[in-house]
This record gives sequence, C-alpha cells and structure tokens, in this order.
Amino acid sequence: MSDVVTVEEAADGVALIVMADRAHKNTFTDDLVSGLGDAFRQVGSDERFRAAVLTGYGSYFCSGGTREALLDIQAGRATFVRDEGRPNVFALPLDCPVPVVSAMQGHAIGGGLAMGLFADFVILARESVYTANFMKYGFTPGFGSTLVFPAKLGPALGHELLLTARTFRGAELAARGVPFPVHPRGDVLPTALELARGLAEKPRRSLVTLKDRLVLGLRERLPRAIEEELAMHEITFHQPEVRELLMSRYGE
Repeated sequence: MSDVVTVEEAADGVALIVMADRAHKNTFTDDLVSGLGDAFRQVGSDERFRAAVLTGYGSYFCSGGTREALLDIQAGRATFVRDEGRPNVFALPLDCPVPVVSAMQGHAIGGGLAMGLFADFVILARESVYTANFMKYGFTPGFGSTLVFPAKLGPALGHELLLTARTFRGAELAARGVPFPVHPRGDVLPTALELARGLAEKPRRSLVTLKDRLVLGLRERLPRAIEEELAMHEITFHQPEVRELLMSRYGE
C-alpha cells in the first residue's frame, strides 16, 4: 500500500482506509490519489470486506486539490478529471461496491468534502471545518460537487455552500439541520466503526446488490454533472483573477 494511505481490517468484514499525508495535509497529491485508488480496489475485490470506513488523521480529513494542480487547470494544462482508465478520486466511495462510511473527523475542503459526501454514510465533527471553497478563488465548483452537495445536503444548504464558499464548523451545520450525525471529533471514528460493524453482519452480495440500487441515480447522473462542470470551467477557470486568487488566498 501507499505510504500515505493504509488499509486494515478493523473488525470482521470492515476495512478501515486511513489517509495520512501529513506533509501535504491530505490534499490530492499524486501519492494520495494513487493510494486511495489502490485502497478502494483492494476493498472492492476482497470478498472478506462487507463495509468500509474512510477517515483522515488528526484534524484533517481531506483538503482537496493542491495549488499546483489548480494552477495547471487555470493555465489549461489539466482538468480535475483523471486520465481515461484511471478512477476519479472523488467518486471512489460512490463506485466502491460495498457501503462506505465517511468518518470526517477533520477538516474537509472543496473536492475533499465532495469525496466524503459521495459515501453512503457521513459522520461529521463538531470542531472541524467543512467548505466548498471553489468560488473563493473565483472558479465554479468541480469534483461532482454540483451534483452531490444538493443531493446530500438538500438544495438550500447545498446551493448556499457552493455559491457563497462559506466555511462552516460541524456544530454550525448541525444547527442548520444537516442530515448527518455530528459528534465531538474523538467520537467520529468509533461511531463510524460501530456503524460499519453493523453493516458487515449482512451478506456481502446483499449489501452490494442493495447499494447498487440505492446509488443508481447518483452514478447515472455523475457523468453529465462532470461534463457540465468542465464546461463551466472553460468559462470561469481561465480568468486572470483566478490565478491571482489562488496565489494570494490558497491555504488561508
């Protein structure tokens, strides 16, 4: 496995995927993306696993795109979509055949929050920061965010996060009625593992079959959403103001 992503069997039938790229605060570096791809392939192909928990380290869940990658997109050298034949990291929880629990014990930013929301279950931390910060830098959202934020958070809150790029603590989202459990940070992973252990009591074939049905709509709509996001990026991402904002505001 990768040095920054590990997989272990945390309980009978439960895979625990841990992102711990401490040097880069779990941004989507090549190492993290490659490690996540390997981890989800392992979970998907290993018949022992009937559920998975995805988590980060310390106060970080996933911080989204690196500044270098975003500058490459701004300059027209890349897009947020992976090369053909390589999985899009943000959709790995959605594509995983078994149910995935996002234990977002730490901050989840931009594409990192989108990836967490693509899981089947989401658990947030009261102290942590959650933001769709794309518009903070002047470009429209990517990583499937325009689909998954309204789908999982509801249109009102989902649109507010996307349009305003506001930063919310988990406690604020709980007060806004977010439809996910929100716990103190130290309770997030234990709660997720307890949920996953309950899932893993069921037969894998039954879990896979039911998940396929429950996420069918999201899986079918995601390619169109990505196309529309890429089209918006052609309009918004290449503005000179975007480069200036990425250089001055990234990491604040």
